[in-house]
Amino acid sequence: MTPDQFIAKWQASTLKERSAAQEHFIDLCRLLNEPTPAEIDPNGEFYCFERGAKKTTGSDGWADVWKRNCFGWEYKGKRKNLNDAFVQLHRYAPALGNPPLLIVSDMEQIIIHTAFNGTVPDKYSLALEDLRNPDNLRLLKWAFTEPERLRPKLTTAVLTEKAARQFGELAQTLCERGHDTQQVAHFCQQILFCFFADDIGLLPNKLFGKLLEIGQQRLEHLPPTLTNLFNTMATGGFFGNDPVDWFNGGLFDAASPLPLTRNDVKLLRELAQLNWSAIEPSIFGTLFERGLDPNQREQLGAHYTDPASIMRLVNPVVLDPLREEWRLQQAAITKLVDKIAARKSKVNKAISTASTAKLTTKLVEDIREIREKARDAETAAQRQIAKRCRDFLMRLQNFRVLDPACGSGNFLLLALRGLKDLEHEVILDAERLGLPASFPKVGPENVLGIELNIYAAELARVTVWIGEIQWMLNHGFSLAKNPILKTINIIDQRDAVVNADGSEPNWPTADVIVGNPPFLGGSKKRSVLGDDYFTALETIYAGRIPAGADLVTYWFEKARTQIELEKANAAGLVSTNSIRGGANRQVLERICKTTTIFNAWSDEPWINSGAAVRVSLICFGNTKLKPVLNNAEVAAIYADLTAGSIEAGSDITTAKPLIENANACCMGASKKGAFDIAGNLARQWLTLPNPNGKSNAIVLRPLCNGIDLTRRDRDVWIIDFGIDISENDAAFYEMPFTYLTEKVKPIRENNNRESYRRYWWRHAEARPGMRSALKYLYRYIATPTMAKYRNFSWLNVTVLPDQQLIAISRADDTTFGILHSRFHELWSLRMGTSLGPTPRYTPTTTFETFPFPIGLTPANTGGAIETLESGAIIPTVAAEYRDHAIAIAEAAFQLNQLRENWLNPPEWIERQPEIVADYPDRIIPKPEFSAQLKQRTLTNLYNKKPAWLVNAHVKLDQAVAAAYSWENDAAELNEAEILQRLLALNLARKKEN
Repeated sequence: MTPDQFIAKWQASTLKERSAAQEHFIDLCRLLNEPTPAEIDPNGEFYCFERGAKKTTGSDGWADVWKRNCFGWEYKGKRKNLNDAFVQLHRYAPALGNPPLLIVSDMEQIIIHTAFNGTVPDKYSLALEDLRNPDNLRLLKWAFTEPERLRPKLTTAVLTEKAARQFGELAQTLCERGHDTQQVAHFCQQILFCFFADDIGLLPNKLFGKLLEIGQQRLEHLPPTLTNLFNTMATGGFFGNDPVDWFNGGLFDAASPLPLTRNDVKLLRELAQLNWSAIEPSIFGTLFERGLDPNQREQLGAHYTDPASIMRLVNPVVLDPLREEWRLQQAAITKLVDKIAARKSKVNKAISTASTAKLTTKLVEDIREIREKARDAETAAQRQIAKRCRDFLMRLQNFRVLDPACGSGNFLLLALRGLKDLEHEVILDAERLGLPASFPKVGPENVLGIELNIYAAELARVTVWIGEIQWMLNHGFSLAKNPILKTINIIDQRDAVVNADGSEPNWPTADVIVGNPPFLGGSKKRSVLGDDYFTALETIYAGRIPAGADLVTYWFEKARTQIELEKANAAGLVSTNSIRGGANRQVLERICKTTTIFNAWSDEPWINSGAAVRVSLICFGNTKLKPVLNNAEVAAIYADLTAGSIEAGSDITTAKPLIENANACCMGASKKGAFDIAGNLARQWLTLPNPNGKSNAIVLRPLCNGIDLTRRDRDVWIIDFGIDISENDAAFYEMPFTYLTEKVKPIRENNNRESYRRYWWRHAEARPGMRSALKYLYRYIATPTMAKYRNFSWLNVTVLPDQQLIAISRADDTTFGILHSRFHELWSLRMGTSLGPTPRYTPTTTFETFPFPIGLTPANTGGAIETLESGAIIPTVAAEYRDHAIAIAEAAFQLNQLRENWLNPPEWIERQPEIVADYPDRIIPKPEFSAQLKQRTLTNLYNKKPAWLVNAHVKLDQAVAAAYSWENDAAELNEAEILQRLLALNLARKKEN
């Protein structure tokens, strides 16, 4: 279909929405040469019309068209209100997987709204006549296939930083003129909210911006005009001819605008041009607070704690337990739904049976009775479903989060957003179950704060207000009015750990506590806080907190007390990382005695009052969640924020890297670009000449990643210009260089790292240390960073390991065998991290800390090697360790041979020499065995664990145990005992080192 045909057809069409929508979209697909939903996805799994659930109103779908990771699309009839369609899409975006584009159309125009997280939204409006322009057709094409091309350049973070910095400078200027800081804070927050209200339409016709424009011309009239506006917003009414809603909430009660200079108003007019509807209040509040606080003004341009870091506490303390509660409710609801389905099936079966039998009065009665019982059971089940949904929504509505050091409210806002997101998810789930749609009830009253700083306390209220309004509008909900800003006493302006009379303050009861309390070293407390305050701390918390502890520990003790008194269930607080030791740690030891640390990050970067610091993030209290330390599940978390085995009582994280293991284990190369190519293409290039007379074999080599090891080799090669070849020299290798110029250069030139941009033809992290370590070997040991089983494999040194592989620079079977023993496997599982259920192997924690048998450490096995009669290879070691080296090597060699014979049975394959000499042979499946060979993978082998494999590992373990002098009881050792012995070896050697 041509643009002219499309335009003519739909200009003439008078069809209603229901009759026209799908045909309009199909025509659009033809215009753009795009497949229709049914053509590309017959089952409607990722692209379909009418995406959603049956609604109680009888209509179908949450979007007229939906394409996963691309768009939600809603139609209206010609010249209908498309904003209503956009609001509907917004409301159901979570149920649609939060598509990056929300598109609405009335057949005469198409409006594309961007909805990328963390960006300032863009809007593209296309009328029918606009479709003659190829640029507009390309824009629509991107919506279908490459929505990332429509990602706005301006992020909310950048917008907010700019706004906060300029606004903070204005506040600072007003303070420097001698105005009271609290008055400046209140006035600035009134202006801030007016900017926001202007951009979201709460003030009509951009009223505030026009007022500033007039005020710049008639400066003397601006203060009384502002006073009049603020008074009107406080009560509602008319400002001139414009109706103004009732805002109230206390923000506009005291209308006392400060005098402004012409330059001040000029700055305000510039600020008014920003999109205040997209301001990120959790960032703005922090930065603006620095402009108001004389003690923080020098940090005005400093960075802030990003929301993702805050969520490391909010998720495990606030949201994850609630999500688990809802998951359990969903499981119970699923049983009820299944019960209803079973009843219906029984009725249908009875009716089906009756249809083939002779009808009698008794049969009719039986069927009627079955139907009535099924109907009664369904009604009862639906009531239970409705009650479970209603009760959980009530649970969320009554849930309270306390931040006892809330600052400008960023923790509270993110907790509130999380609660509202969860509530919205539950509402949508309830709609799927046929229940009526609910209006969100979670709001600012769900969050409570304590803050000593008077202007930060008020800013926290404004932050929460704006965040609440943004959430409601962004999810398609109208705002409650009369008033718009409910009067809420959610922030107490007071000290959280010492009352003015020297007594201990009470904290309000809440479900959970989160926050970032102030840090102040024990040695500085008296000089900074004063003698009286210091004495009050010592008196109140005597016997609970040592005098030398950091100020932050008082918030930890107060939170612990709240949990002990059942005034809170859990807490998640930020602390200086020094809380893990010395006097500070006594506070965590007290916590561990009365409750549990269930989630922690032991040592993380953080921004605290504008300064980069190292912190610990600690969650403690009553929870059924599994303990997680540094994003890895552990058996227990100790007071020093290390993990250990409850059964063994051994803290394995005290193990340290060993010198004898250094420089032997490296991560593979990281490309940051499309350097990999298909093997067949590489072989073509290997036959081509270059102007420098050199072969492409110099820059082409096989690539191996974790999938190649755990499954089957994919026959992927890589362009590898090493670590120091210049761009001019690289250009002599014509085909590889041209390929990278097209595929890699455009991407790398936009990378934020200068070295990645400058050396775009090289791998981003080419690992010179790894290359140096492997240089004189003919093979090396490799293991995937992430794998279900901790397996090691041999790779030819010509094969480049990528970043999903760990390379160990040893060629002997002895080292291979030790690494493949049960002892190293257990150590790596405990010392490594994990991604979900999949263990991760890292050079520093799993390899460098592992205590190899004495005499067979990497430091002892890095020299000459010797080939035994069997073919096994041992390192040249001291005579007293040779027998152990041989026994391990022979067992490892046999294990590897057996595995290789299973993976690549000689009868099923042919080995074909590679086109480049010394490169590993290609393994070509014989046609009749191709399908069977695909199933021969290391993962499948260890899933099956045939007897011969188990026996080979037992033999290897016995040889390694003998090298540790554990031969008498190795078979009886359990995991905890093995780890205890290995830990003892590590700590003993660390002392020696």
